[in-house]
Amino acid sequence: MAESTEFTIGTRANCSDGFCGEVSRVIIDPVALAVTHLVIEPKHGRENGRLVPVDLVETAPDEVRLHCTLAEFGRLDSAEETDLVEGAGYQGGFGQAEAVQGYGDAGGMGVGGSVSGMGIGMGLGHYARTYVQDVVPMGETEVGSGEHVHAVDGEIGRVDGFLLDPADHKVTHVVLEEGHLWGKKEVAIPISAVKDVDDGIRLNITKKQVGDLPPAG
Repeated sequence: MAESTEFTIGTRANCSDGFCGEVSRVIIDPVALAVTHLVIEPKHGRENGRLVPVDLVETAPDEVRLHCTLAEFGRLDSAEETDLVEGAGYQGGFGQAEAVQGYGDAGGMGVGGSVSGMGIGMGLGHYARTYVQDVVPMGETEVGSGEHVHAVDGEIGRVDGFLLDPADHKVTHVVLEEGHLWGKKEVAIPISAVKDVDDGIRLNITKKQVGDLPPAG
């Protein structure tokens, strides 16, 4: 496990010429169980997060380093898509933000289900709502901060990150965040125990079997 590459959600990310944000999501090929992209969210202004191909990423203690400049980072594909939906009957004020679930087709990219933003009045008689949705490459899935991990007999915690084989970026272990059922012991669950990564991480072992795993490290 010592030779694995670790991607931890929330880790700082730096381009070759400066800080660019934090890892907010990990994009996974659910068939190959390999990481394809990291989503790096800038922590200043109103800039969108970026889909960073894993080939541009290397890990270091407490950070990830990107093999690109800040300018090149800014030209990577956006990790978010904003849609404005208008409707009738608006009488002024703000509309209500709504959740959108599932994936759609947006020019070859899947659109995930998290939504932010609020409706903005566009004039008497109608309204518009702004939807900000996660963008995911078609056929792949995302794992974000706090994603649930489920054993066969119930939920056991939340995802903290992943350990990868650096040769092919395939996931070797799923790392549970600290403070789960077993206190502060950080547990790395082998990928052989993962049933699927759709709608959280689902395992093929029990809570007790997870608890019997050795600490990560």
